[in-house]
Amino acid sequence: MQTIPYDVLIVGSGASGGWVAKEIAEGGLSVLMLEAGPPRVPTRDFTEHIWPYQLKFRGFGDQQRLLENQPVQRLCYACDDYSHQFFVNDHENPYTFPTGKPFMWIRGRQVGGRTFCWARESYRFSDYDFKAASRDGYGEDWPIGYAELAPYYDRVESFIGVSGSREGLEQFPDGQFLPPMALSCGALLARDIIGQKFGWRVMPDRVANLTVSYRGRPACHYCDQCQRGCHTASYFNSPSVTLPAAARTGRFTLVSDAVVSHVRIDSRGHAGGVHYIDRLSHRHREASARVVILAAGALESTRILLNSRSPLFSQGVGNEEGVLGHYLMDHFTVEGGGGFMPGLRSSSRELVGRPCGFIIPNYTNLAASRNPSFVRGYRFDGDGSQELYGHAFLSQEFGDAWRQKVREDIPYYFALEAQGECLPRKENYVTLDAERKDKWGIPALHIVASYGENERAMAKAMRQDIGAILNELKLEQRTPPADEISVFGKNIHECGTARMGDNPKTSVVDRNCKVHHVPNLFVTDGAVFPTQSCYEPTLTIMAISSRAGEHIAASFRRGEL
Repeated sequence: MQTIPYDVLIVGSGASGGWVAKEIAEGGLSVLMLEAGPPRVPTRDFTEHIWPYQLKFRGFGDQQRLLENQPVQRLCYACDDYSHQFFVNDHENPYTFPTGKPFMWIRGRQVGGRTFCWARESYRFSDYDFKAASRDGYGEDWPIGYAELAPYYDRVESFIGVSGSREGLEQFPDGQFLPPMALSCGALLARDIIGQKFGWRVMPDRVANLTVSYRGRPACHYCDQCQRGCHTASYFNSPSVTLPAAARTGRFTLVSDAVVSHVRIDSRGHAGGVHYIDRLSHRHREASARVVILAAGALESTRILLNSRSPLFSQGVGNEEGVLGHYLMDHFTVEGGGGFMPGLRSSSRELVGRPCGFIIPNYTNLAASRNPSFVRGYRFDGDGSQELYGHAFLSQEFGDAWRQKVREDIPYYFALEAQGECLPRKENYVTLDAERKDKWGIPALHIVASYGENERAMAKAMRQDIGAILNELKLEQRTPPADEISVFGKNIHECGTARMGDNPKTSVVDRNCKVHHVPNLFVTDGAVFPTQSCYEPTLTIMAISSRAGEHIAASFRRGEL
């Protein structure tokens, strides 16, 4: 079919794609965006204000349907009877992994990607993260540092709105914050005890929720159901924030339900566009542009590269040195630690609905004193809150006296978990499955990933620290942290597989996210991360995308693309 020659074609409409589109369209270039899924309609798809009695199964879910169509997705805390529409059908979107090495690939194919139901945690990396290899000798540094990315962190935070407190910690850089959310009573008590005993800072979580009206969007109304969508757009998602900014330029075109299979490479080794399949009709189509950007999510962008085989790139684009697909990372967590705070039992109700808790940043392996058992570090998060009704179901009592007791003797629970950095190891990789294909005939991914000795040693220290904190808080009916660490992929922070670097023999893209040896093909999502830090990647993905978008627009205007 005949195609319109756009300046730039972007695959993916989530956190990365939205920012790249905004920067490039505002830079004067025409943009075509392809998204594999449909648009979401708030009046139909958002359920944050739906009561259980309005649902057929009262919020417990049609288990047969969820088990049948979403056996992997339903393992995610946010996939339930309210919000399963934001997650893929696993039978239509299969992947494989070896026996004994399970992987959870949580996916959202729709305009906006996973930005509808993400946890909104927005943290900057520091040079402890970007230059970690220079400190401990493991792996490779990022080719860029904090000073280069800081202006783009500023730009992203100032546009999307991030609430947080300024703490002045080198390992956890401050940003352009809106006022922070208040800590709960339990978090305030924990802040004092943990600060005095361990010297660690307990602070309100840094989240992309608005605490004041900002750029035409109202402040968060604290319904605490962010994973179900947000009618008021009070937290960042690309369809409410970055995609409208791109559209306002008049140079942005969005095509939904376009499942991209591969990048088309011409005889010169340049990207000419992509091949895609209409999700509904299954018709094969092509789209052309002078520049192609993959922003479909780490694993999906890498799948497209691996499937982009041609006479010039027999093993996929960017795979000349066999690096593509390798060094997959995902955070791991030690969960389940908690107990009741006896001093906070009360008959008065605390303000509920807070969409975030607290965070304790990493204090491990920063200074001269290092833990000899492992490299890198971990951070904590958690919260304290009243158990308003949970305790009622534990009793066999009935009657007025029992109801009075439930109202006037409300227990207070404290929960804590730790999240650790996963090292980039070549043996953690993805490749195309030789036999399995998705509903549109595109080869599925085969994912081989497991945690190593460094992660297990770190997890041991994480459990010890959680136990020490719970002891200092003198909790009752204490629950120790879990013995097992989380399944690979569970944290939904997959990064790597098309990593950034100055050396084409050890990386897939350069410091500007351009694929080595292909002058007009870029990757801008979490696939480019050389290391992961112990902090959530989304803010850094957006900052990298903003930087890459600015670079692409400027290079295009100079005639370099």
